[in-house]
Parts: sequence; structure tokens; C-alpha cells
Amino acid sequence: MKLDLQNIPRRRNLSKEEFQEDYFKPGKPVVIEDLSKDWPALQKWNFNYFREKAGEVIVPLYNGEPAKGRQNSHGPAMKIPFKEYIEILEKGPTDLRMFFFNLLQNCPELLNDFQYPDLGVKFFKKLPVMFIGGEGSKVVMHYDMDLANNFHFNFVGKKRLILYPPDQTGLLYKVPYSIVSMEIINMDDPDLESFPALAKAKGYEAVLEHGDALFIPSKWWHFIKYETASLSLTLRSLPRSPGKIAEVLNNLLFVRNYDNLMRKLQGQKWIDYKNRRAKERTDKNADID
Repeated sequence: MKLDLQNIPRRRNLSKEEFQEDYFKPGKPVVIEDLSKDWPALQKWNFNYFREKAGEVIVPLYNGEPAKGRQNSHGPAMKIPFKEYIEILEKGPTDLRMFFFNLLQNCPELLNDFQYPDLGVKFFKKLPVMFIGGEGSKVVMHYDMDLANNFHFNFVGKKRLILYPPDQTGLLYKVPYSIVSMEIINMDDPDLESFPALAKAKGYEAVLEHGDALFIPSKWWHFIKYETASLSLTLRSLPRSPGKIAEVLNNLLFVRNYDNLMRKLQGQKWIDYKNRRAKERTDKNADID
């Protein structure tokens, strides 16, 4: 028994009209292999370049340990200069990751290294963000709280992504009051005897290498495994429909704050309760006794 995954389509020379009709409007993922072919970043962006351009910037790093007890669910493991983090990456496997590094705030000159692609999409240009991870690091299965459409460009290394559409949520062991699956599940090699509903979920996968761009539609679940130390850029397009805007506001103003409040009040008892409910609900959805 294994995960039911199909390969995400890979395209080149994709026109704006084709992207809109085949992928954006129906909400389907696609890997576009040549979307960044004219960007300076395609040739320039490597760890040495960022050591030179942003080495002194203090960056927050996150590890693979789930928050426990009364810990805030969004807290970093440490903060160090970017150049020191690069040294850690170059030494070998590490679970330390850097995410949502805002180029506009931290290193605006790097904005000259890329362009927003002409795909008929309105991008949120205040938030061009970088994601970096060490070899072997993983990002728990989740969807983005702001429900953005993401365009994820990989420049250094190789990473594997598993995606599920929103209609598979009931089979993914979603934790109540959160946007994540149960953190105990290793989607790279899941225990399908303990979490059998995953075998019924229908998903997609892709391996991104240098120059690949992955379109992740709004509210799609994604798990990431850094096969090697990797550096990526994500450009975001925020939702515009009233229903999704209302959901985003609920996520940001209620769900996240309520969850952190309950963590402070009940600690590990709250976390254990949420995981128990996730298991019970999902197995019930999948008709598993």
C-alpha cells in the first residue's frame, strides 16, 4: 500500500492564455520549466551570491521539531547571520529552514534579478519571499493561511513536493484550528497502517531542479522534502473572491490566535486533543474502523 500520486504536468513555452485556461482558472498545478529563463537570478543565485549580498542580515531559522506544550506554534529555533546559516548548509544535512525571507525588506537590490511573469495574474508585489532548507529537511503537509496562489521558483538544489487539492482535505488528517496535517506523519514515507486514509487520497508530486517553477493553486495542500540544500523564490497572488477573503480573515484573526491562546492555557493537553480529533475525524471520513 502506497500513496496514490500522479506526476504534475511539465510545460515549456506556455502562453498566458494557455496558463489561464488550463491551470489558473481550473486551479490545477503545473511545472513551467522555462518561466525564469530570462532572469539574471537563473545564473546568479547561489549560496555564494547570497553570502555576498545578504551575509550580515540576521535571519530566523526553524527546525523540524513540532511545538510542544505552551510553545507558540510559529516561533523560530534561532536567529543568526545569513552567512552563518549558509555555512551550516554547506557542511551537510540539517533540518534548519529559513522561510518567508522578504527580499523587499531585507535585500531590495535583488529585486533586479527577476521579473513578475506575464501570466494574466495580479501579483502581491510587497511579498517576494525566499525559502531555503538544508538537505533532508521537511515541511509538514499544509496549505497557506492566506490562501495565495503560489509561483515557486527553484534556483539551487533539488526538492520533492507532494500536493493535494482542497477536495482531499477530509483524508489528510487535518488538525483542528490549524492549516496543517498531523506533524507526526512523515509524508516522504508515511505509515499507512497507522494513517490508512492517506492511501485513499489522490494527489500529485514533482521534483524541482534548477530553473523549474511550480504553480501551486490556492488552498492546495503541499509537503516539501529538501533532497539537497535548496534555495527558492515564491511570488504570490492573493485571493480576490469575497468568500476566500472572508476565510483568510478568519484564519488570521480567529484561528491562529485562538490556537495560540489554547496552547498557553492548556499546553500539551490541547495539542494532544487536536491530534486525537484529527485521527478520529479522518478515519471516520474514510470509513475506517
